[in-house]
Amino acid sequence: MQTRFSEQDLAFQQEVRQFLEENYSEDLNTRVQARETFKPAIIEWQRILHRQGWIAPGWPVELGGTDWTDTQRFIYENERAHLGVPDVNPFGLKMVGPVIYTFGTKEQQEYFLPRILASEDWWCQGYSEPGAGSDLASLQTRAVRDGDDYIVNGSKIWTTNAQHADWMFCLVRTDPDAERKQQGISFVLIDMKTPGIAVSPIISLDGRHSLNEVAFDEVRVPIANCIGEENKGWTYAKALLAHERTAIAGVADSKREIRLLKETAGRELNNGRFSTPPRGRGDGAHGARVYGIAGPGFCFRRRLAGGGVIDLENQGNGNTAGTPDITDGRSGPVRRRARNRLEPGGNRARFW
Repeated sequence: MQTRFSEQDLAFQQEVRQFLEENYSEDLNTRVQARETFKPAIIEWQRILHRQGWIAPGWPVELGGTDWTDTQRFIYENERAHLGVPDVNPFGLKMVGPVIYTFGTKEQQEYFLPRILASEDWWCQGYSEPGAGSDLASLQTRAVRDGDDYIVNGSKIWTTNAQHADWMFCLVRTDPDAERKQQGISFVLIDMKTPGIAVSPIISLDGRHSLNEVAFDEVRVPIANCIGEENKGWTYAKALLAHERTAIAGVADSKREIRLLKETAGRELNNGRFSTPPRGRGDGAHGARVYGIAGPGFCFRRRLAGGGVIDLENQGNGNTAGTPDITDGRSGPVRRRARNRLEPGGNRARFW
């Protein structure tokens, strides 16, 4: 496998860079960073990407995805992260969307997929419970059939951005007598405006409110909102987690933050003098881990998408897929925006 960017890849890299610099403004970035304007600002940015046709690179083209190669997706992620541009909200576009277009009914696909692409719905994930975290299969939130509906009772915890969500994809127990605890679980879509749902904030140590506990009290959910077969939800949950692992790994963002951390450390005063990182020390153990998983993550995304052999031409200006040329031309507002996450008072626009 050749790992050098081709001339076509380098042209795409320049196209991505120019688009991001021209469309992700300082004003939009300020609103993304502010808690009170975070959601509408992210939606605004996602709709800009949607108009460009770049909102869902991992989706099939016929459903609204791009026809990008794996290398182009790699380039986009690195350019986006380098400029400090936030990723899209992963819960709809990168998690439940692929589950719906893979396992959902035609009616579910026709209703939900266009709304996800157009950022009309904000999603959250209902997996963990107070008594079922790492042992997720022990979940106890019950869904009992009543005519055309399920009656849902129970609670979910650590639910990111549930206070903003319009919909939740949720694991519920529909057969408590199943032989194995992984059986008898169903994957359902719940309208967060349904009566009986209560969202309680969980404030983290840094004072942020992104986590929540969600309680269900006699909540009616149409059986038509069950994805795939009833009691087979564990299968669909595992499929979603395969997408989640690549969706929230944040390798490109971590690479940028390591670089910014080194720059910040280099500006600190030491007895009246500016300190500089010791030569030859590199990024340290954490940096080695981040760069070490970048390659495997790239290959895993390719395998997940079912892509074939990557055949990159050995052309261009010598840039490799592992070390793309994303350092030139960085100045002014774009540079300041990229630093914002590590500056005092800067908020990181994130979904976790």
